[in-house]
Amino acid sequence: MPRQRVHKIMAKADIGSRRKCEAIIRAGRVRVNGKVIELGASADPNEDVILVDGERITESFEPLYIVVNKPKGVLSTNKAEKGDERPTIREMIDLPGHLFTIGRLDADSEGLMILTNDGALANRISHPRYEHTKTYKVTVKGKVSKATVDTWESGIWLDDSRTAACSVALLQSSKRSTILRLVMTEGRKRQIKRVAATLGHPVIRLVRTHIGQLGLGTLRKGAWYQLDEDEVSAMLRPAVELNAIRSKRRERKRKARQ
Repeated sequence: MPRQRVHKIMAKADIGSRRKCEAIIRAGRVRVNGKVIELGASADPNEDVILVDGERITESFEPLYIVVNKPKGVLSTNKAEKGDERPTIREMIDLPGHLFTIGRLDADSEGLMILTNDGALANRISHPRYEHTKTYKVTVKGKVSKATVDTWESGIWLDDSRTAACSVALLQSSKRSTILRLVMTEGRKRQIKRVAATLGHPVIRLVRTHIGQLGLGTLRKGAWYQLDEDEVSAMLRPAVELNAIRSKRRERKRKARQ
């Protein structure tokens, strides 16, 4: 087996995200063949002895990918903060071991979440630079105009930076409310709700329906199951709207240069 960066081996072995593994190495907690290593060191997990805090690790582990339909009122964390008695998404999964969450949702939001022991994949899907898409069905107050959709798609200013281009489609509209399909490649904290409120249309209900091309289907609220290889592949394929999102991003850059 070819040599690999040790922090990548650690991530694949469920030690943590790559960033966390890098911090562990910087702290001097990792030895390869008895010697403390520095960040950037390489090793062969099947030939070299890699110790993290004195415990040997290998790259080999059984990857696990679980899809959950998160109900409203459930926290998207492994453990609630002290004094918070709300249930967590991890408590719903009756399996041992540490699991990373892919695509957290607010407690009052619903829908598709992925839990996995594959820290490297979790980091890749969660990082905006890889352009993995997440799709939402969002009900907002009031009748949303085409101009508002265009503004939302182009991005607005939040926290001193502009939100990334996205896809917004009108599914159903009346004077009292509008149902939208949103496809996004970034996910700041409470971003959809904050953008909707800024544009004058507070969110009534928010449901994530897809990560990549993996959808909820008929999975009932609170239910979960392990993904097969085809479903993991679907999760890694972006939504068809990605090309349109990229086009909007290029157009925004072109206008900024004028």
